[in-house]
Amino acid sequence: METIEIQQELFSQLKKSIPPHLSLVDELCDLLDVSADSVYRRIRGDKPITLAELKKICEHYNFSVDQLLQLQNESVLFQAPGLKDSRVELIDYMKAMLNQFLYFNSFQKTEINYLCKDVPFWYFYLFPELAAFKTFFWIKTIKNHSALFGKQFSIKEFLFEDCFEVGQQILKEYNKIPCIELWNLESINSTISQIAYYKESGIFKQPEDILKVIDSFQQMLDHLQLQAETGAKFLPGSTDISYRASIQFYVNELILGNNTIQLTLDGHRISMLTYSVLNYLITRDERFSEKVFNNFNTLLSRAALVSKTGEKERNRFFNRLREKVNDLRK
Repeated sequence: METIEIQQELFSQLKKSIPPHLSLVDELCDLLDVSADSVYRRIRGDKPITLAELKKICEHYNFSVDQLLQLQNESVLFQAPGLKDSRVELIDYMKAMLNQFLYFNSFQKTEINYLCKDVPFWYFYLFPELAAFKTFFWIKTIKNHSALFGKQFSIKEFLFEDCFEVGQQILKEYNKIPCIELWNLESINSTISQIAYYKESGIFKQPEDILKVIDSFQQMLDHLQLQAETGAKFLPGSTDISYRASIQFYVNELILGNNTIQLTLDGHRISMLTYSVLNYLITRDERFSEKVFNNFNTLLSRAALVSKTGEKERNRFFNRLREKVNDLRK
């Protein structure tokens, strides 16, 4: 491509990457500190952008020059939220996740494919007791927060109401998005191991706290089964259908895979991969997302759909999950 064509393609791709209600021209005026007329001249290719301007644009929009130049190499640009600050508080991490979902829902049509190696983060905030345990575990054991050194877990003492409230908001936003979730019998194993470890290590303050967390875990499974049965996502006890998007719930017993999320925003794909438990990487690379999408569909072709149909398989799957959770009572 000629230089002008490359510059025009840059602005064309930027336009596709932002929600339709936002003005690319207004954003670039602020970002580059130039007039609207000057932005339009750059968009048309009448005025070349400088390397300094290109750097600002790429950093602001997490845009890959490799992709723009159509370089045929195997490099992929990922965004890693929170990479600059490893001491981000969990509540701030959750608020950032909520903002991500608000951004996703600002597009006219959003869809999610989720390969669930583990239970999706937001489902732990369906019920307060399990939410409290997972929040305590992440802060104490994963983030190694000094405030919880030597502390035992107690629901009464560590309910984390602020995190639960934000978790509920994330669920509301997630429930607006049609999705396909691909689960495995191993998807709940990490949480089972965490509860067992705390139980055996004496980190639960009272025996009744263990039982309350297990009961809450079972409530989560009951709710997920109800969502699968109805083919819709909703909050427990909710009568408001305004954010009841569809869910296609698949069970794959062959391959575990990784925690992988693929979003489609007005026809444009974004891929997200988790790493180091709570962290995730994001890319808009079309080649990478195409490969992720194709692999996901291959796994779907070997999985059983248990939402709105497949009652026998659905009951069998969730009953087996409940048995694994119930073993924690022994």
